[in-house]
Amino acid sequence: MGSSRSCILCFLMLCASFLVPTSCHSYSHGALFIFGDSFYDAGNNIYLNTSNTSLPKLNIFPYGETYFKHPTGRVSDGRLIPDFIAEFAKLPLIPLYLQPGNHQFTNGVNFASGGAGALVENNQGPIMGLKTQLRNFKNMEKQLRQKLGASEVKTLLSTAVYMFSIGSNDYLVPFITNSTLLQSYSKKEYVKMVIGNITSVIQEIYKIGGRKFGLSKLLPLGCLPFSRALKLSSTGGSGCMEEFTLLAKLHNRALLEALKELKKSQLKGYTYSIFDAYTAGTAIFNNPSKYAFEEVKMACCGSGPFRGSLLACGLKVYQLCDNVSEYFFFDEIHPTEKANYQFAKLMWDGSPKIVKPYNLKTLFEK
Repeated sequence: MGSSRSCILCFLMLCASFLVPTSCHSYSHGALFIFGDSFYDAGNNIYLNTSNTSLPKLNIFPYGETYFKHPTGRVSDGRLIPDFIAEFAKLPLIPLYLQPGNHQFTNGVNFASGGAGALVENNQGPIMGLKTQLRNFKNMEKQLRQKLGASEVKTLLSTAVYMFSIGSNDYLVPFITNSTLLQSYSKKEYVKMVIGNITSVIQEIYKIGGRKFGLSKLLPLGCLPFSRALKLSSTGGSGCMEEFTLLAKLHNRALLEALKELKKSQLKGYTYSIFDAYTAGTAIFNNPSKYAFEEVKMACCGSGPFRGSLLACGLKVYQLCDNVSEYFFFDEIHPTEKANYQFAKLMWDGSPKIVKPYNLKTLFEK
């Protein structure tokens, strides 16, 4: 008798949950807000006015050939890391901030912009740099407050995860544009400026209500097909470009220390996950077959040595590999969907050896 009463009570409570408006929104499981560069930009740049710049819109074949079967603005053959993280978190593909239409944004927003850097000086043309992305986030928060009310937005923002991929352009762009910015400072001073801008944006998001941040260390930047080709053309040498890799190492060390310092600075509820892309990438480059890759030096799509010529894939006379699943890099800088999946899986539920102090799965559940 007691059990039948409890069953009836459970049934009534279940019915009530459908009838009474509660916090049973999709964002109660945690939204995903995405900031950064072309590693995370799912198409924002195709909505920018680039007609008066040399910045191409990469919504062209063969980008997008593998999964979407058409170009989407993602600089890969298929999905990017945040696409997989959204899938693992049981969220739909996260909408773009610039995409036309009336978006609810309660599952999150992608603010990332290809070419973005942490330093304003490294943002070429109309690209949305990190500070612009923060401004867009603040605008979105105001819109959400008008629609949902302050209380619901507070819950949405505090349970969300904020993913960042930023920094690579701050070290590559000065070389690409022959800028003297990098030479104006010591390497450590320059890295400190980059990290300072990243942590200031994290602190601003924290003030607005964000609590959970997912960041990634940089890949060994000297081992990109672009970097290998640059070294070959400038010095005649083979192998990775050590100057880029050194900057990545300095950045990675400083980023980890900065995130730890934020934790010590009495930011109540602040927590983070940092993925060691440098170690994960190096392991793959040193032993490709262990991770089911055959080619880790040359890009699948591009031209020139290592198919590493800048902005060649889909735009100039270019070569395209027969089997993209054998390659780590799709173009001169960006990984394939297969590589993105492997990294996303490590970010999601990897061990503390590669993602710490928490993986993203734990961060979403916290």
